[in-house]
Amino acid sequence: MVADDGTMVAREARRGVHVARRDRVALITLSDPPRRNAMTLDLAEQLVSAIGKIEVDEGIGAIVITGEPPTFCAGADLGQLGASGRSQEADLRRVYAGFMAVANCTLPTVAAVNGAAVGAGMNLALACDVRLAGPSARFDSRFLRLGLHPGGGYTWMAQRVLGPQGAAVATLFSEVLDAEQALRRGLVWDTVENPVNAAMELAAQAASAPRALTITTKHTMRVTGALSNQSDALEVEIRAQLTSLASPEFAERSAAMRARITGQH
Repeated sequence: MVADDGTMVAREARRGVHVARRDRVALITLSDPPRRNAMTLDLAEQLVSAIGKIEVDEGIGAIVITGEPPTFCAGADLGQLGASGRSQEADLRRVYAGFMAVANCTLPTVAAVNGAAVGAGMNLALACDVRLAGPSARFDSRFLRLGLHPGGGYTWMAQRVLGPQGAAVATLFSEVLDAEQALRRGLVWDTVENPVNAAMELAAQAASAPRALTITTKHTMRVTGALSNQSDALEVEIRAQLTSLASPEFAERSAAMRARITGQH
């Protein structure tokens, strides 16, 4: 549910994915406390729907994702897989769709990790562009301890964020990271007392930029991140930069900056 009055709305009592709005930032909360916000098939489908609606809302420029306290997300509800004669592969892909919607989101995303992020919950945190950890945050891949192979692109994300050795320790050696350990290893950007408030403030910075420009820049970063040299990155960037130079937003903002600078002398 999105409130358009610029204030945070009260979460509904029912379980599910709830969306609140503060100015140009959407806050997505996974809420299923009895299951510790486990990624059920229904929750995953609701997350896909929420991301899709937010992406087409021109009034929203960034997203924060968190879990109903005291947990971020306890992983996938494995008991649902293959239930009622369904295909386990089909169900796994439905679960994956939830955090893949986050990973593929065109808007900047921040994970406010306010508790345990376990298994698929760690996937959800890794799928965000930036992660902030609260005092009770805990990152636990847990796959191998359950006798389960990682899935949903976890091994790619973990190596990309933690590097080969860090990903090996977190995955093969099942090391559980608290907030400070996650910070030292580069898994999170910062540790904060209130991750939701801090994430909303950070997201507001991204949301204050022209929306189309932010979307283009995020896409460019994904493209250039796979390139091997600066020269190729320059060629990718220059086309988008020329477009932005011709935009009314650039003209307006650069004029305002010049006026501020002139006023200081």
